[in-house]
Amino acid sequence: MRKQSFIQGTMILLAAGIINRILGFVPRITLPRVIGAEGVGLYQLGYPFLIVVITIITGGIPVAVAKLVAEAESEGNERRVRAILKVSLALTVTIGLMLTVLCAAAAGWITSALFTDPRVYPTFLAMSPMIVIVSISAVFRGYFQGRQNMIPTAASTITETTVRIVAMLLFAWWLLPYGIEFAAAGAMFGVTIGEVSGMLVLLFQYLGSRKQYKAYHKAVIGSGTKTPTALSMLRRLLKIAVPVTGSRLVGSASYFFESILTVQSLAAAGIASRLATAQYGALQGMVIPLLLMPSALTYSLATSLVPSLSEASARNDYRTIHKRLGQSLRLALVTGAPFAVLMYVLAEPMCLFLYGDREAGKMLQLMAPVALFIYLQAPLQATLQALDRPGSALMNTFAGACVKLTLIIWLGSNPSFGIYGVLLAINANIILVTLLHWISVKKLLKFSMKLGDFVKVAAGMCGTALLCDFVYNRSPLIGSEFLQFVTASVCGLAAYLVMMIGLKMIDKQDLARIPGIRRWIKR
Repeated sequence: MRKQSFIQGTMILLAAGIINRILGFVPRITLPRVIGAEGVGLYQLGYPFLIVVITIITGGIPVAVAKLVAEAESEGNERRVRAILKVSLALTVTIGLMLTVLCAAAAGWITSALFTDPRVYPTFLAMSPMIVIVSISAVFRGYFQGRQNMIPTAASTITETTVRIVAMLLFAWWLLPYGIEFAAAGAMFGVTIGEVSGMLVLLFQYLGSRKQYKAYHKAVIGSGTKTPTALSMLRRLLKIAVPVTGSRLVGSASYFFESILTVQSLAAAGIASRLATAQYGALQGMVIPLLLMPSALTYSLATSLVPSLSEASARNDYRTIHKRLGQSLRLALVTGAPFAVLMYVLAEPMCLFLYGDREAGKMLQLMAPVALFIYLQAPLQATLQALDRPGSALMNTFAGACVKLTLIIWLGSNPSFGIYGVLLAINANIILVTLLHWISVKKLLKFSMKLGDFVKVAAGMCGTALLCDFVYNRSPLIGSEFLQFVTASVCGLAAYLVMMIGLKMIDKQDLARIPGIRRWIKR
């Protein structure tokens, strides 16, 4: 089994993450065209519950397995490695099977009492087998990460995403004649098939790697290495996994209660169940993915920021910490700003051409102004984690979740707001969590950014918005609406780039980091 250095492993996972983000957007565009917003709503309603259940089982298991395997391998204790794998598999499979049976048995009550739309029942049943499948995959991913081999994890995630896209669209189309609820269930069943394919890739990789370790196993076993007891392994596993799981449950539980309270509040506002489901489907299946697309850049940035800041912190090199954090936030600000402008000015045509749903554009336009807070949030949270302040990040996230859920009940149940009240609640959560992260980082590092940077980016955003609006709405030179949309987007991005270079927010050093034009700049 081949190991990679830390940088190599990070780049492998980063590349896989970007590929998955791009591939994952394909069903976001095509699924609404197959089963409509209402079908996407049925598909999305059950997903938060699944995430909570999976988080309970696997939230901290991969981290714990990776840590324990790495410790055992550094000592050359292969018996302990195998003991960790066996105990963790036994634990997750047992809990996974129990929760799978429980979810399947209680599916009728859960879908009728919590979601207010009994049509979610087939989708809920289709996703139940996924619980035990994901739990097995999580253990093997942790095992390979502990071995410092990121290739199996990357290969399994790309395989899972690819198979999932094909399967969910195929089964949704095949079951659509039987009703919208069965089409949504078919899409969820496709997700389950994708998870099975990803698990099989991990299993094949594990079986192949056993041959490479066979001789080493015999040498270690013959040396009289003490075999740890299963109970001791279980205690160590839970000691690491439980705190990590608790922190991740906050986000999962918030997402779960958001889905329940949204449909409940919309029902209290007098909105019919079918319409509420369709509106929630448009929000979670169309609007949110568009907002998060540019975050692939900031997520990659945050991933690279954690080890860099951790290393600098170990040396007490706060000058480097300030420099790296400033660079990260400036990059997130500069790269995220033009996308926020495009999603605000061209929201309706963007949703029309991507999803065939112009109405979703109104929701996107309302959320676009807070997009920058989303992009700045990732580097700030990564900083808190790198500097051993995960508790601060957890409390900030918890405070934002409480505010969001309270506002959903208050505004979503008001007939004057409806689904737009839910949007305002989510916006408030995004802004609050980002500001709280900023305050935590500022207190910790006495960090600040130049006000002029924000002024320059704001000026660039205004210029881009005016140009996009003129080209799309007022230019008489283009006949097709689609061509107007594309031309407005290209002109806006080009103008923004020119303004950022002119305002010196992007300089030669920044451009020189791009391989394709590095040689041209040197000339």
